[in-house]
Amino acid sequence: MVEPSKVVDLRTRTTYRPDCANLARNRLILARKSLGLSRSEFADLLTPMVGWPVSPDAIEAWETSLVPPGDILIAVSTVTPSASDRLGVRSHKFIAAYIGETAAARLTEQAEPAGHDHHTLPVDLPAGGCRLHIWPYGVAILHLVEDLDVPNVAHLAVWRYQSYEHNLDWATTHLRQLAGDDTVAASYVLSLYWVHSPTWVGQMLDTALRIICAPRVLIDRDQPVGDACVAVAEQAERELLAGGFHQQEMRSFGLAGVSVGYASWSGVAYHPLDPARCLAEEELVNCELSAQAIWAYCEHINGQVEQGHDPGAVGGFGWRFLRAARSRLTNPRPRETGQHRSMRDAIVETSGIVGHLDQAIEALREAGRQ
Repeated sequence: MVEPSKVVDLRTRTTYRPDCANLARNRLILARKSLGLSRSEFADLLTPMVGWPVSPDAIEAWETSLVPPGDILIAVSTVTPSASDRLGVRSHKFIAAYIGETAAARLTEQAEPAGHDHHTLPVDLPAGGCRLHIWPYGVAILHLVEDLDVPNVAHLAVWRYQSYEHNLDWATTHLRQLAGDDTVAASYVLSLYWVHSPTWVGQMLDTALRIICAPRVLIDRDQPVGDACVAVAEQAERELLAGGFHQQEMRSFGLAGVSVGYASWSGVAYHPLDPARCLAEEELVNCELSAQAIWAYCEHINGQVEQGHDPGAVGGFGWRFLRAARSRLTNPRPRETGQHRSMRDAIVETSGIVGHLDQAIEALREAGRQ
């Protein structure tokens, strides 16, 4: 059982907006799969419970596009573990690409300001909330938000592993269409997990957040994704939760009694223990957006060097701009809280962005790109 003092009341987080429809669909999918039933068998199970005929086609529709009715969800809850036995996570995926100055300027004309340095546009995506963020130096980031309700970290890890390539392919296609450029390519997906409903307390909670921060540790990459893959991941999760999990390059930025937070090369995981004193969800999101935008720009510049070309820079965004960006990322602000500084330092250190910046600055200086 979760201690009442450890439960986070999401009503205190006015920025939290769960995708209730998607959570309902996920609950139905996970219930059926946890029981090992086909859609037809699941329909036969639910029919006498709700008192009206449930068809396999209806199950498919509720799992993919429609919202399951209330009586169906109540029936499902009687044959699956209670919500307190499940892991509630808000997944933020940052998918970045360099689309060029011209395309960025054109898209900015249709967008609204987002902070002082970039603009944003909504993206129509049934599977979750998504916005496109555009920077004037030619970088675009798709910020995909998905609410997940899963039985354990293993299911989260397998979901992440399965969705990675799909997210990259979708993002590349979408950005190419927006930019009108078939050379645009999304190269990676960076994940941030806001864990709002954990199923652990104490040291096990700390270990679980470490695993969520680097979920691929549970995946056997040589094994095809399927039920066997989930079983292997679940066994790995049990072993790590029992014996502890420590990764040398992972950095903690939590505060005792307030939050548990970790950053690694793979991403970020954060759980608010005290909603009145912890970091806000948008603080983590904004920090990652800033870091990933600069990372993607440096990747473009350093990629030109690796291909044997003199690097080009968007006007006004040469080495002096990158030097200023490095200062903003690495130096504390006068009114910055200790928690925010700790978060920023952990994200900057584990991302390797300082070395990336230094290489780009040196390349642009040699090329005379101020």
